[in-house]
Amino acid sequence: MENKVLIQYNHTDPCSFARWTTKECFQFMSARPWQQVMDFYSDVVKDRKPLSALLGKACLSKSNIYNRLESLPPSQDKSGRWARLTFKIVVSYHGGSFDGWQRQPGLNTVQSVVEKSLGKFVDERKAQMLKDKGLPLEGAALVAGRTDKGVTAVHQVCSFYTWRKDVKSHDITDAINSAAPGKLRVISVTEVSRAFHPNFTAKWRRYLYIFPFNDEEDMEQSNQSGENVQNFKSKENYHEHKNGCDQCNEANVGNLVINDNEDLETLKPREFTVSRVNQLLQKLEGKLLSYKMFARDTKPSRNEGPPTECFLYHARAKESKLPCSEHEKGRRVMCIELVANRFLRRMVRVLVSTSIREAAAGADEDALLKLMDATCRRATAPPAPPDGLCLVDVGYEEFDPQDCLILKE
Repeated sequence: MENKVLIQYNHTDPCSFARWTTKECFQFMSARPWQQVMDFYSDVVKDRKPLSALLGKACLSKSNIYNRLESLPPSQDKSGRWARLTFKIVVSYHGGSFDGWQRQPGLNTVQSVVEKSLGKFVDERKAQMLKDKGLPLEGAALVAGRTDKGVTAVHQVCSFYTWRKDVKSHDITDAINSAAPGKLRVISVTEVSRAFHPNFTAKWRRYLYIFPFNDEEDMEQSNQSGENVQNFKSKENYHEHKNGCDQCNEANVGNLVINDNEDLETLKPREFTVSRVNQLLQKLEGKLLSYKMFARDTKPSRNEGPPTECFLYHARAKESKLPCSEHEKGRRVMCIELVANRFLRRMVRVLVSTSIREAAAGADEDALLKLMDATCRRATAPPAPPDGLCLVDVGYEEFDPQDCLILKE
């Protein structure tokens, strides 16, 4: 059986020489002090540090994101099976301590810990049904959005319902907080209407990605990305002529297999500006677009699955300092905030890595928009590491552009 050969996507724009391959993207993104980012997220989950320590108090323009409750009115008094209680549970958890949200056999997931804690609040009828089926006594928790392994959440929303009348909010809080101290913490528990669904009634989600810079990287990134690309292309033309590669041109350079010892790889630009990433992302704001090229493990066809259209309310990047003990002045990082009505699987991480790749290659400001029309997902970069990603907030009211972590200038 002949092995299938996967080639790099064939980019034809002028900066195709400077664009990283999939292997180079992995190497560039993984060679980062991610542990310092994870330690910061751990302090946020433990309530030792707020996000404002990273982005400043200006990011909380309207209200504190940890205490805001977008809850529906509690159910009116009803009789019979309609008299169930529904609770909205807002939790914070450290991504590095769990194998993602969704329950999986043999893995330590957030859902399995939460549902096990809710088992003591299950009503008698459901408890008997679980016993008859030989299943453990656990509650069922619906969630606003599943997070992957390594992804942190500071304001994840889930719900739980029961027909027991003696269940109190503080009882649920104590049960979950005692399940995984220091890794999982309850922000709030409130009784809401039975019509509340954490996923279907949500109007937007907010993600934050923290990208750390290495010590050896220049503290003052060059703003002349276009000049870097031109220098690279001049060196590539010389390299091509020297080796007699008449077939190497801008149309097919993306298909070349570049070895670690090749000069071409070392000549590619490694620097990018945060302002350039911000410009690339801003082009996505206020548009309903199909992000199927930026998704992973999601069927691209609308006929075989959920739609791939998403509306980005807010997409910005900003340079900041990450408070950490290893650096007296703080680690230099780039923060990317994305707010949308919905996100596809791994969409945020692919957007982050692709915007960084395009900024380093000196692509045009509409480079991300052009990638929407690609026919192969290898046109976008591989997902950035999950260590830098955090689900910050889930909103059940209309999105307010003034209530952002990274304010518009």
